[in-house]
Order: sequence, then structure tokens, then C-alpha cells
Amino acid sequence: MQLPALSLAAVPGRRARTIELAKEIEDRGFAGIYGPSLGDSLALFVAVAQATESIPLGTSIVNIYTRNVKDFAATAGFLHEISEGRFRFGVGVSHAPANARLGVNPGKPLGDMRQFVADLRAEEFVGELPPLVLAAMRDKMLALSGEIAEGAVFANAARSAMPAQLARMPEPVAGDDFFIGCMIPTCISEDREAAAAVNRKTLRGYVALPNYRNYWKAEGYREEMEAIEAALEAGDRDALPGLMTDEWLSDVTLYGPADEVLAGLQEWWDSGLTPILVPSSANGGQMVAFEEIFALFDSV
Repeated sequence: MQLPALSLAAVPGRRARTIELAKEIEDRGFAGIYGPSLGDSLALFVAVAQATESIPLGTSIVNIYTRNVKDFAATAGFLHEISEGRFRFGVGVSHAPANARLGVNPGKPLGDMRQFVADLRAEEFVGELPPLVLAAMRDKMLALSGEIAEGAVFANAARSAMPAQLARMPEPVAGDDFFIGCMIPTCISEDREAAAAVNRKTLRGYVALPNYRNYWKAEGYREEMEAIEAALEAGDRDALPGLMTDEWLSDVTLYGPADEVLAGLQEWWDSGLTPILVPSSANGGQMVAFEEIFALFDSV
């Protein structure tokens, strides 16, 4: 089986170990390393770019409102140069609660993203910029990524919906060089229910976000999302895990015994994109989760 890409975050207290882990991911032949918004993924990849030699790297994603465009351009240009072209700069507009905590008042997502990309590319004295990858969820942002960027990345997408959504997408300007990936929460365990509970915990924050719920409603999970909305309205967050059905959870995450995870992973490959596994464990923390991922593919 073709190896997926992996998501890697620099957790405080384990940053040096994380760089060592990136080397192992490369040595094992995984398809890439992508950093979520947790922590400073740009700083992480400055280190990882120097510690690795050939594996593709990228952010997936950084929030465009967290830094000045000039600063983003300088760092992205630096990373492109020191990685010798291996780095993809994944950016997104994030979510209303996160932006409210930053004290920013965003405009329309499509307009803001179009302006950000234009401003980024207008910066001088930063060198060549890396390929841009836009965080996408619905058709309009996916179409914009094909128009002005070199890739798109989803997170927690419904696997069953991907072939039809990608078929609706206009032909990307970048052609065959256009990258499409998806961040997929993954938990491997012979105890299927324990693994499911881990992924439900991972997604509790996401189901609280209206834009995610609206996406999942459009992709066939209206009943689940409306039940979750009712629980949120009532202030009953403890009810959320019980409202995340197995059908929905299996469509947006990978979990359970090795054979089930591998079968689901192949379906993700078949849907037309690069799977980016986001490892969690029912038996420990991040490092345990990666050991379980490595063992999964050692067994293939």
C-alpha cells in the first residue's frame, strides 16, 4: 500500500523529539509531513527542513490573520529556499471563535483569501515563494484554490463526498502539479469502541463550529448535526459524543483494528487525494500514536 502523509505538531516539551520523529517519518518513506495550526508550524518546519532531505513538507494550515503578510512572505520564502522546493505553504481563514480570540474582524473568506494571496505574491526581497495550498471545505473555496493556488487541503472531510466534490471542481490552473490532501483523525486499536471514543473527543471542538456543521449537513449528515446543534443550544456538551453516529465518524475519520484502518485508508486514496493521517492513541500520547502508526505499516 502507498504510504500516506502524516500530521506532526511541535508540542511544548517535546520539540526536539518531534524533529527526530520527522527524520524517522522520512526514513520510513511516508508521503509527507504536514503541520496543523497547533503550535508554531512554521518554526517547526524551519527545523524539519534542515533535518530532512527529501520528504515533502507543508503547513496545513496557518491562519492568515495571525501575522502580517510581509512576515509570512519572508518566512515562506526562507522555507522554500532551505527546503530546496519541498515546502508547501498551506493557509486558511480559520474559524470565527479562533479569530475572535485574536481580536480580528475578518471580512468575507473568499475575498480575504484572494487579497492575502495577491499581497503575499507582491512582496519584494523575499525570494521565490513556495506553492500555496488553501484550506478548503465547500466548493467555492475549492474553486478559488484551483484558480490562484497550487493546492487545496481539507480537514475532517466526508470521504463519501470527495469524488463528487472533486469532480465539480474546475480544472486547476496549476494542472497536474495541483496538490489535494485531507487531514484525517486516526486511531488504531483492537478495541474499536475505545478508538472511536478517541476520535469523537478529537472532533468535539469541530462539531461546535457552524461552518463544519453546515458542511456535514450538505454531505448527508443533517440529522446528526441538527441534534448536535440542539445539544449545544441547551448547553449540554456532554451529550455530543453520543450524537456522533458511527456512520458519520467512519466517514470522516479512521479508527479501529489495523485491517479496518488500512481498508479505510485505501478508500481515501481511491477518492482522489493524499491522505494526511492525524494520529491519536487509545493507549497514550502523541509519541505512542506514532509508534502505532509505524507498526501498522510495518505489518503490511
